[in-house]
Amino acid sequence: MPNTAIKVSHLTKVYKLYDKPIDRLKESLHPLKKKYHKDFYALNDVSFEIKKGETVGIIGKNGAGKSTLLKIITGVLTPSSGHVHVNGRIASLLELGAGFNPEYTGVENIYLQGTLMGYTKEEMESKIQAILDFADIGDFVYQPVKSYSSGMFARLAFAVAINVEPDILIVDEALSVGDMRFQQKCYRKFREFQELKKTILFVTHDTGTIINYCTHTIWINEGKKIDEGSPDEICKRYMSTMAYEQFSSIDKIEINEINENIDIFWHDVSGMESFGEKKVLIKSISMIDEKNPTKQVFRGGENISLKIKMFST
Repeated sequence: MPNTAIKVSHLTKVYKLYDKPIDRLKESLHPLKKKYHKDFYALNDVSFEIKKGETVGIIGKNGAGKSTLLKIITGVLTPSSGHVHVNGRIASLLELGAGFNPEYTGVENIYLQGTLMGYTKEEMESKIQAILDFADIGDFVYQPVKSYSSGMFARLAFAVAINVEPDILIVDEALSVGDMRFQQKCYRKFREFQELKKTILFVTHDTGTIINYCTHTIWINEGKKIDEGSPDEICKRYMSTMAYEQFSSIDKIEINEINENIDIFWHDVSGMESFGEKKVLIKSISMIDEKNPTKQVFRGGENISLKIKMFST
């Protein structure tokens, strides 16, 4: 598999859930091996393959198993069954705090991360200035990281991850704590990695980021792989599912008939992209002030009516 960066085969991770702490002891000592736990499948028979040079986004709701998957790929967790084959050096940025000693300063943690990656102190000394320049946290690099804000921590952790010359970069949702300027800086680095044909695997809830930066997308839900494919198509299906789950509890929607005597300016939206089952499509929309139907500019706090023309397919 010379062109394969990561291959995940039938990966399963099961946790034992106990109602009470004493149940662990009861189970271990029971002569008939009676079970006092329930099995929770964080991952259930997940398989996929990532080619070298691909940028893959993993999407799914909270608790779907995304972070568990990344931890197993990076070796932080051991799977219950299945296996992962990784071809290349991995640099990972998982949840904030992973792999850093809170009592060490930023500089000390840089050397610590380098040691964990297999670099000598001399090799890390040649990289440290580039790491400090990218992190851009000033004299805080000489302070214990336990005093850092979440944004400063993310800056330092990402700066280390991208400057240790990885073949595969794995990023969990840690970038979401950074400000916009830092996020754009990180995404520009993604582009540089893509030009160098490096593999990127990251988790985010931002479907826009996945569509803009990824070449492939994997959708995980309740520990299972639902689908994988092009970012545009997978994100549409994912958003459709999330929207239906969100609005499934709404029992009644108030619908008012359009007063045809009012001269309304309609905005045609029939050509816009949409997602869902498409049993009903929106043709055009209009926002109006009933007292002044020709008004097109509104201020916050004003009462307006939203008119929608729909047709069934």
